[in-house]
Amino acid sequence: MSESINTTLDTGLSHEMVTFYSDYLIDNAVPKLVHDQFGQKHPIPKNGGKTIQFRRYSPLPKATVPLTEGVTPDGQKLEVSTVESTVRQYGRYIELSDMLVMTSIDNNVLQATKLLGNQAGATLDTITREVLNGGTNVQYAEGQVNSRDQLVGGQESGNHYMTVEAIRLAARYLKTQNAEKIGDSYVAIIHPDVAYDLMHDPAWQNVKTYCDPEDMYAGEIGRIAGVRFVETTEAKIFKGRPLLENKTLTVRTANGTGSTAVTLNESLTVSEGEKLIGRKININGQIRTIVNTVNGGVGSARLTVDQITVLEAGDEIRPGEGGRDNRAVYATLVLGENAYGVTEIQGGGLRHIVKQLGSSGTADPLDQRASCGWKATRTAERLVEPFMVRIETCSSFDGEEN
Repeated sequence: MSESINTTLDTGLSHEMVTFYSDYLIDNAVPKLVHDQFGQKHPIPKNGGKTIQFRRYSPLPKATVPLTEGVTPDGQKLEVSTVESTVRQYGRYIELSDMLVMTSIDNNVLQATKLLGNQAGATLDTITREVLNGGTNVQYAEGQVNSRDQLVGGQESGNHYMTVEAIRLAARYLKTQNAEKIGDSYVAIIHPDVAYDLMHDPAWQNVKTYCDPEDMYAGEIGRIAGVRFVETTEAKIFKGRPLLENKTLTVRTANGTGSTAVTLNESLTVSEGEKLIGRKININGQIRTIVNTVNGGVGSARLTVDQITVLEAGDEIRPGEGGRDNRAVYATLVLGENAYGVTEIQGGGLRHIVKQLGSSGTADPLDQRASCGWKATRTAERLVEPFMVRIETCSSFDGEEN
């Protein structure tokens, strides 16, 4: 082979190959960015520190005073407020040995880049998802209950599944807040389990019946009640994982007047106690947060919770992050325009980084290691809380926390 020809792991990786791999990484990341699609996009600030500003424009008041003939009225000013956010960096890499590079028939950099692109996209999407699902406007099913732990599923009747009425209620709320539509509709991000329940309604329209392929959102599946739906398995699911492995916790001592101490019928090690701090628990429908633990044997191990709690001996202590009986609760985000903002992945938001064999100098004296990785700079912020609604429901399926 001529020395002037660059291979994928030569120290002189060509500019064309660098561009190809970088584009390939982004192409594999973009389909995962479902939660990014409907936010304001802002470039990464250059030489401006770690803070980025998202802009929020106030609506103009009604102009109800008639004009006076021949008199020019006073002009108006745009009222702009800013929401500041601190950008953070994320990233991972894969090491490639010289033997793997020499003996494999596959282009390992290409395969690694594909996997890393998927990882980067899923990571950045989750960061945005968690911000959006921290919103303050929550609707529990059709409003029949007032908290997540009251939502039920899997019953013979009275299940809190997604319905057209729940969608209509959310859309009605956005309209009352004067939230602009995104294009011709509000948009909802929905989990396939919840979409399955909703698509049984005869009013459901498949996306192919109303939208040309070039006008579809990534992941769009259909619409109902004036809301277009984008489906993703990354839609938020609230469900508590087991409190401890291979161990059920129960109350040992009743307290008729209530207290913040919960004495356990089981032993508790130091490491087990540390894992419990901060967890939400459900004791007879009472949702509490564990703020401290005391390790020890049966009768001496105990929890301290954040509120006074009335207990009965034998009460089971269950995870409290999900619905009733720890049923999975699914979040469906219904969004108007300018509800939130995100940083772009182009222009430095997401980078592909390849280190060639021999590029580490004395840290790799035998040229045994190369690497392929990604680094992203990212933030997301809710800008106008009234322009988004999180509908929480159960489903005929019972998914796992994500």
